[in-house]
Amino acid sequence: MSYHFSRKLDTTMSEARERVIAALGKESFGVLTEIDVQETLKKKIGVDWPGYTILGACNPKFAYEALQAEPHIGTMLPCNVILRQLDDGKIEVSAVDPIKSMQGVENPKLTTVATAVRDKLRQVIESL
Repeated sequence: MSYHFSRKLDTTMSEARERVIAALGKESFGVLTEIDVQETLKKKIGVDWPGYTILGACNPKFAYEALQAEPHIGTMLPCNVILRQLDDGKIEVSAVDPIKSMQGVENPKLTTVATAVRDKLRQVIESL
């Protein structure tokens, strides 16, 4: 059971980041947060880690609908998209599957929103 959608790109981390942000924008997502995990691990605990960036993506329309259906859903927002440097030099881009992450909430009102967000995030990944 997969909880994400992924695609490998033969490009640099910087180029992949730009492509992902542009693809998210085409589906009305903005990037609210960006965490450079590689830099953070090195700085905080002295660990060397391959390139790894977490983008916190949000589509305001869907976030609003989800908040109306479930006031505490903000604990699971925004939708994360990761960029990960692989051993072969490629960049893997993965997006969360909102259907999987919302299963633990057990609120049927979220199904429609989660399905729409899943479809858009899948389109983002496929468009890369």
